[in-house]
Amino acid sequence: MSTSAPAPTTCSCCGDALVDERRIDIRFGLPDVAFELPEEARRSPGPSALLALDGAGFFVRCLLPVRLTGDTELVLGAWVEIDEATFLRAADIWDDEVAYPELVVRGRLANAVRPWGEEVLGAEFTGRISDPEELPYLVEGHGPEAVRLLGETWDRDHVLARFPHPLPVAVRTDLDEGWSVERTAGFSARFENGADQFAARDRSVAVGLFQDTEPGRAAEDFLAALLERAPEVPEGQHHTERLPDGGIRYAFWSAPRDTGRTRHELTAYAVEPDGSAAGLFCSYEEPEQHPWALHVWRSLRRDAAAVTSR
Repeated sequence: MSTSAPAPTTCSCCGDALVDERRIDIRFGLPDVAFELPEEARRSPGPSALLALDGAGFFVRCLLPVRLTGDTELVLGAWVEIDEATFLRAADIWDDEVAYPELVVRGRLANAVRPWGEEVLGAEFTGRISDPEELPYLVEGHGPEAVRLLGETWDRDHVLARFPHPLPVAVRTDLDEGWSVERTAGFSARFENGADQFAARDRSVAVGLFQDTEPGRAAEDFLAALLERAPEVPEGQHHTERLPDGGIRYAFWSAPRDTGRTRHELTAYAVEPDGSAAGLFCSYEEPEQHPWALHVWRSLRRDAAAVTSR
């Protein structure tokens, strides 16, 4: 099933940029089922938060609050399928300052919200007006999945890393084989050409994983093999660090005058003693962004326990 792509980090109601990083708003553009229908099947009585789909039902956008660790709240502007009578009443009173605060909606979640996906699609909720300036809040769940979604506190990074569009906070993102890296605030994410890629207007990151094919080889020797075709760089443009577990990490960087390109580049590796390695490439416009690139490199981390427990 196709799902709607969440919009950037703006308020689900007014579209203004968010300033409080403790509340992250993500808006779903359409109910999932809308992508199975022609565009002409979509009908709205006026308010953008109300949508009728010919042959597929009636929908209202509501705010789904999800508690995350780190004292963070994720507020999802998700669609809920409601009955026709509720839909018509909502359309009639939507702009009524007296009647709108009394609106109550009950229906089924119409977006397969990540990371829960199909598990919560169709879960039933009741929504009420908490603030007359906002959409209905889903405040009560009916059934175990809905109750659990509203009631539990979820791991912040695990949840937010599933949304690929730019977020207002840095998010630790799982790669594979126990590796993770910090995705910078404001960066989008995608997986392409075998690498996790993160990008903003003026900077980008690509991360790939490697496994040594020579069992028992020292981390330093595997690193040397990875660097076999790397260009030589001037003194002061490379750095090596030993890791507490016996691993090693190495970075080298170049400026436009070295490469003829218009951007600065940093290439870096982190190699674990068991032959697992991560390689990272950062591209950025300004030399003042070099500490950022080093920070992203140093954020590479591997949890070996996550691999052995699978």
